[in-house]
Amino acid sequence: MRKVIFLLMTTLVLTSDFAFSQNSIKRPDTYNYNRGVEELRNENYDDALIYFNKEIEDNPKNGYAFTWIAMIRHTQEEYGRALTSVDLALKNLPKKDSEFIAVTYNIRAGVYLALEDTIKALNDYTSAIKVCPSDESSYEKRAQIYYEQKNYDLADNDYKQLIKLDQGGVMGYMGIGRNRNAQKLWDEAIEQFNFVANMYNDYSSVYSFRAEAYIGKEKWAEATDDIIKALSINGDDKAFVLMQDLKEPAFGMLKTKMKIQGTKNPNNAYWPYCIGVMHEHKEEYEKAIPFYEESHRKDAHDMNLRRIAQCYYEMGDYENALCNINQALELDSTKAQFIPFKADVLYEMGNTKEAIAEWDKHQALYPDYGFGYYRRGWFKSLSGDEDGAIEDFTMSVTLDPEYSYSYVSRGDIYSRQGKVELAKADYLKVVEIENTPEKYECLHYAYQGLGETEKAIAAIDTIIANDDDKKGNYYDASCLYSRMKNKEKALEYLEKSLKMGYNRFSHIRIDHDMDFLRDLPEFKVLLEKYESETKAKFSHPSDKKTVGVKITTEVPFTKENGICNVKCKINDLPLYFVFDTGASTVSLSMVEATFMMKNGYLDKKDVVGSQYFLDANGNVSEGTLINIRKVDFGGLKLENVHASVVRNQKAPLLLGQSILSRLGRIEIDNSNHILKITQTVK
Repeated sequence: MRKVIFLLMTTLVLTSDFAFSQNSIKRPDTYNYNRGVEELRNENYDDALIYFNKEIEDNPKNGYAFTWIAMIRHTQEEYGRALTSVDLALKNLPKKDSEFIAVTYNIRAGVYLALEDTIKALNDYTSAIKVCPSDESSYEKRAQIYYEQKNYDLADNDYKQLIKLDQGGVMGYMGIGRNRNAQKLWDEAIEQFNFVANMYNDYSSVYSFRAEAYIGKEKWAEATDDIIKALSINGDDKAFVLMQDLKEPAFGMLKTKMKIQGTKNPNNAYWPYCIGVMHEHKEEYEKAIPFYEESHRKDAHDMNLRRIAQCYYEMGDYENALCNINQALELDSTKAQFIPFKADVLYEMGNTKEAIAEWDKHQALYPDYGFGYYRRGWFKSLSGDEDGAIEDFTMSVTLDPEYSYSYVSRGDIYSRQGKVELAKADYLKVVEIENTPEKYECLHYAYQGLGETEKAIAAIDTIIANDDDKKGNYYDASCLYSRMKNKEKALEYLEKSLKMGYNRFSHIRIDHDMDFLRDLPEFKVLLEKYESETKAKFSHPSDKKTVGVKITTEVPFTKENGICNVKCKINDLPLYFVFDTGASTVSLSMVEATFMMKNGYLDKKDVVGSQYFLDANGNVSEGTLINIRKVDFGGLKLENVHASVVRNQKAPLLLGQSILSRLGRIEIDNSNHILKITQTVK
């Protein structure tokens, strides 16, 4: 919403040329005002705010400056100041400048939405429409609220008005179609989407929304065709979600069509990736892994390795999970979001201290990430460092005071330490936070800690009834009954959880909630039984464990005028490239590409398409994207590497990140003119 407001207002300024004549209205043209607008164009909000405040000092009744200030305060989530600035803007803006007044109402409506005051937001959108009936944005945003409130008739009215204002636009037709989908009026929805598809056949959303309608009618062939079309255009998010929820026969149809797309485009890594996601979503992890591996062979990407690691994790194969997440981090060590997953893998392998060390790395990068402190505190608690755990839980509730698990976890430690009042305060805080059934997460533990057994049981029963994650919720129920020292119920729910595939056996063995069950023979028998079944399910006699081995390769380079040149074979053609860690891809000039094409080193099928790129001077240029089948870099061999062909005869040959990121850690030994490349290989 903030981005929409910024773009709307920036467009208003750009088209007005800072001076807009509407019934003889002259917009400001002072130095500070124009500099503020210039900084806004560049999204330098702090600098823009300085100039607008200076403008207000010189011209305290400049309503336009107050509008800009309100927008900036909104983007900075300073909602009180934003509202004050809007009030001053509306008070001082020329009454005849309806366009700018409408924008100001839009800003305040956005603030009210952020404050979850839908009624006031609706009033402001209505006011914007009243002063500027041609303002399409206000109709669209008001319709969105009506849609969320399921007031489809009112939303339809606004979408119809959008169509009147712009018959060539798509949002009115799409909005009505979406409303019909929500009402399960599939034929009427399809009629709307057909109209849009005929106007704009490259608009991905129309195909994904029409696919939803076809799914509703169980017209699987049409639905899967539309999903393919939407994904082909731009990897449409809605289509990506729809594909994961398909059941048979649609699942098999879509998978077949994706394989056909892969055959038509053999260098495209996206289609096998999508098939992998579909299988993973169905918890068919063994089937998912080969497709992720195929995608990775076609275009090495850390996300393929991350997904493979997740599959192995879900299968309980933590060694392979660790190997793959390590390789993902080597491809892109800046992906800090991979570190928490690695910590989880290490924890499941029994390496709690190493898991804590990974969270140390993550929190050093993101010291204001509240959940990170909770997670690290949880690991510390399980490893016996209760004081360290309390410190982390306290940091977590300070940064994220609505995250109830931090209170429960800290309350449990206080309870074990005999600090009854502190524990009670934390449990009561959970009761305060989780005050409606849709918010229930760990309320059952809080009630148990408070000694309110019946409420605890009612809470976990509600969670089980309302949440699809049965195996996780059954495990939570087992934990609750274990805390209540109810052996029969605890074992009953534990077995239900294990039967459904809950396989975090290392965690179960050290979880404090299982202290009551831990030494019972029945508990040990259950774990041994299901752990052996899990290993049998996901392993075969011919399988070999994957082990990560670090190998260092030395590649010589020459240096000329401060530039590193390395020898590299591209489809068996020896060439010298500039070693450039700042370049995103391999880059060839048109001279080399033409030579390779004429002499059989490239084929027409190796041409992937066009690509826009930024050159060293900051200019955006168009180039041709090709697929290089084989790259030999100092004996290190890679397959299917994308490269840009620059339409400049004198452009240097650059060796960029599309190769370097796949090689591993690279060290430059300038004294010996050697590149040291360390890889983790299977």
